[in-house]
Amino acid sequence: MFKMFRRHGTATGALRDFYDAPRPAADTTLEQLPLLAVDVETTGLDAAKDRVLSIGWVPVNGGEIDLSGSGYELINTAGADSVGHSATIHGLTDEELSWGTRPDVAVDRLLRALAGRALLAHYASIEREFLGALCREHYGSGLSVPVVDTFAIERRRMERMGTFPRGEDLRLPRVRARYELPEYRSHNALTDALACAELYLAMKARAQASTLKAMQPL
Repeated sequence: MFKMFRRHGTATGALRDFYDAPRPAADTTLEQLPLLAVDVETTGLDAAKDRVLSIGWVPVNGGEIDLSGSGYELINTAGADSVGHSATIHGLTDEELSWGTRPDVAVDRLLRALAGRALLAHYASIEREFLGALCREHYGSGLSVPVVDTFAIERRRMERMGTFPRGEDLRLPRVRARYELPEYRSHNALTDALACAELYLAMKARAQASTLKAMQPL
């Protein structure tokens, strides 16, 4: 069971359309819930002062990843400060970003892809905070959407096993390695969204396999 979307009366433009779009029923199970894996690359970790540089997304429908619905936006924040030392992490330069999409257009495209879905991310508070800040800036209200967080799923799994993970243990590449998924280069928004989508499906498959094994007669 999921808490569904809550419309904000002050929302305008693309965010208002997002809240008005058809959505899953309130009793939709996690197994049936359509997801959109999302990743953002930013200049830092504080949504109050740092900014989004790129957004990537990949739909997940049941047990399948739909690459035809994927999207990637570089965001042109003309007039903003230089990306500075953060470029050493995400690899995005001021010149490259100058060719990007206006922030409101990029968020509009994301919201169209996210309509009727839950947001899937690894350590989802980053996506939730930064996307919420963009929505407040351009559409007058924050973003209210159900969230599935592979970081939280893995942390709970490890704690149930009596293993209390440290920060590095829960980084996306480290978790993917434990599920025997291939290594990808990190800090590209589209690649990281795909990596999260694959990890989620691997988590589901392992959980289902464990359940079936437990049900086998002795």
